[in-house]
Amino acid sequence: MSEPEQGPEQPQLYLLTPPVFELSTFPDLLAAVLDAHEVACIRLALATFDEDRIARAADACRAVAHARDVAIVVADHSALAERLGLDGVHLTSAKKSVRDARKALGPDAIVGSFCGTSRHDGLSAGEAGADYVAFGPVSGVGDEGVATDDLFQWWSDVVEVPVVAEGGLSVDTIARLAPMTDFFGIGEEIWDSEDPVNALAALTAPLT
Repeated sequence: MSEPEQGPEQPQLYLLTPPVFELSTFPDLLAAVLDAHEVACIRLALATFDEDRIARAADACRAVAHARDVAIVVADHSALAERLGLDGVHLTSAKKSVRDARKALGPDAIVGSFCGTSRHDGLSAGEAGADYVAFGPVSGVGDEGVATDDLFQWWSDVVEVPVVAEGGLSVDTIARLAPMTDFFGIGEEIWDSEDPVNALAALTAPLT
């Protein structure tokens, strides 16, 4: 994943895979999305700890991504990233050590950290060497914490580490956050659609 200057004119797209997908069909679907849209990075975000399943999914998605010169990282499994030929790791909790992941994977790997709605966690991850931090969800109901516009604006104004907005994205939130984020992390917003290619186009219309 490239590291754009702060205040980018247009945020880049960062795709999150579904937590569960069919190996017989998803790689072709992923390829169609990548062929239709410019994507900076893919996160293999599987809801399993089964290393064999992760490895088979990683092999399939890596082939699609790297054929199109797109980076691909795996959620949390730092030990698998290098072994599977992936470009790095995304830590799904700020409690997971960025320093440990960086030490394990080396200086050239991508190491990112999800920091929820916490400015403090974001700063800690950045100081520990994260290539990016992710805040979210950007929308929600009830008692669920939401990453506010003010958080993204402050980060954009003050911190040089690139920031990802993810979780509950809509056309309106993308339009609103575009001036103050570097990446949009998009997953279930499009994979739940019957036509992810067009769903991504519609969702990111404010960027075009």
